[in-house]
Amino acid sequence: MSFYTSLSGLQAAQTDLSTISHNLANVSTNGFKKSRSEFADVMASNFTSDPRRMVGSGAVLQQNRQQFSEGSLQTTGNSLDLTISGDGFFAVKMPNAVGTQAFTRNGAFSLDTNRFITDSQGGRLQAYAVETDGTVPANSQLGDVKIPLTSGDATATGAVTLKMKLNAAAAAPATTTFNAGDASSYNTSTSTSIVDKAGNTTTLTNYFVKDAAADASGATTWTMYSYAAGAPLNNGNGTPVAFDGDGNMTAPAGTTVLDFAPAADGSTRSIALDLGGSTAAKQPFSVVSRTQDGKAKGEFSGVAVDETGIITASYSNGDSVKLGKVALANFVNPTGLKQNGGNYWTATGLSGSATMGSSNENGYGKLMSGTIEGSNVDITEELVNLIAAQRNFQANSKALDTASQISQTIFNIRA
Repeated sequence: MSFYTSLSGLQAAQTDLSTISHNLANVSTNGFKKSRSEFADVMASNFTSDPRRMVGSGAVLQQNRQQFSEGSLQTTGNSLDLTISGDGFFAVKMPNAVGTQAFTRNGAFSLDTNRFITDSQGGRLQAYAVETDGTVPANSQLGDVKIPLTSGDATATGAVTLKMKLNAAAAAPATTTFNAGDASSYNTSTSTSIVDKAGNTTTLTNYFVKDAAADASGATTWTMYSYAAGAPLNNGNGTPVAFDGDGNMTAPAGTTVLDFAPAADGSTRSIALDLGGSTAAKQPFSVVSRTQDGKAKGEFSGVAVDETGIITASYSNGDSVKLGKVALANFVNPTGLKQNGGNYWTATGLSGSATMGSSNENGYGKLMSGTIEGSNVDITEELVNLIAAQRNFQANSKALDTASQISQTIFNIRA
């Protein structure tokens, strides 16, 4: 009987060593939760047994209890690195054909090639659908989070205002024929970003050529040539710009219409240019103010997650679009969750079904963006446990050896 008792002790010690080794192997695994082997004694008895004379029959593994204490936090600065401070799990849709829902504490998320928010194994983060103001509707369902590539509708530029200071003391260019590619044929130029009908950003460039020296009153005249995307507007014809002796602009009066060349489909487009408020004096050229009324489609520039779990995408046109609210899961008995590997858990009858909620709600933790939760394994503690498990193994080995020697002694007794 002592053989089997010692054998059960060896098996228990071996299980303990395996559990500790698994913990140590995952000391650097983000979101990993250590386990602790718990054992129970084995008693062979029946209703007639005298409790004062009962002898145990060894040990048996009762459970490998998972420890869900919080791991160490590491700041990364990546907005999609998420940590749950407190209880709770991220819900993800596992990367398989049936889209099984799983749960994880590893919040290292990123965008995949299809712009879904996923973990390193392709599991898609699950979130509640939200209204434009970030509120969650009563009937909101969980779903994947996909980041739109663009935002907003494009509006072609129809008006540009340009207020400048021209240098009245400048000499007329030596080259008398204007050529946009020859800097010696104009005095100065300025460029304004505008938006075309397709929503693409292009450049409007205005070149200013001084016609002659100022007259006796100090009045000056200039010719403005306008180009968009390298092509001349108004068929390349210049627009007269004049200033009186005090430097105030006298022409053009009101706005100047700049016509584009007809498109391939025959459609035309123009921009109203307003130079109002521009002046000419003995001063370096400068632009005082510049505006345009076009709006390009917003290009995706970044994503952020706040402490309530709202996922917001930002775009180059200034748009901020709320895309969802990170869902958190909790369980009546987290230690009953089934470990699937890859930092995934799934619900079982022991754990109970997942109860879904959000950050900062009762029973759920608080989301932190820009941090990663590391393993909750304490190396020092595990090494001490490892030594204890080794001693247990050695002690049971010695008991087994002693039982063997006693048996051998009995076998060697001769009548």
